Amino acid sequence: MRKIVAGLFVSLDGVIEEPNDWIGPYFSPEIGQAVGSMMAAQDAMLLGRVTYDAFAAHWPQQSGGMADTMNGTPKYVVSGTLTSADWQNTTLIRAGNAAAEIARLKQGPGRNIGMTGSATLVAWLLRQGLLDELNLLLFPVVIGRGKRLSGDEAGAVGLKLARSEAFGTGVVHLVYTPESKGAHHA
Repeated sequence: MRKIVAGLFVSLDGVIEEPNDWIGPYFSPEIGQAVGSMMAAQDAMLLGRVTYDAFAAHWPQQSGGMADTMNGTPKYVVSGTLTSADWQNTTLIRAGNAAAEIARLKQGPGRNIGMTGSATLVAWLLRQGLLDELNLLLFPVVIGRGKRLSGDEAGAVGLKLARSEAFGTGVVHLVYTPESKGAHHA
């Protein structure tokens, strides 16, 4: 069975919005390798509409290296508002049918289904029990305001730390997996 693996850049105060505005001083080749390893382990991408819109506006006009990977990889976008997904190799998944479609994707052949950004979708997948691994690259900066992973959803979702790695720039890579069903911590 395929795994859905999400990767997010997050500040110390939990902000995931506009990371390109604040990761620069802390980014290093080691962090690039960690991101590259996650991408190398996937053969498809799952995106929310906002991330899809940003990527679809940028990557088709680029070429070489990362652009070829982004454009050539099969992509699935979950949306309740899009009527079509025209970026090459993209399949639209209607929000109302998303849980069943994503569960079906996980049953198919292939490597990991990767997620970059798409925090609203990541949080929803966590609550649905469909996310298999959450990679947080925690940056040593406090932003003060901005979108957070949890949004306004209520209720706790337990995760367990699978592994961690600290980088020389102060960034910590935290890898979480879902707690076993029925396990809760006080």
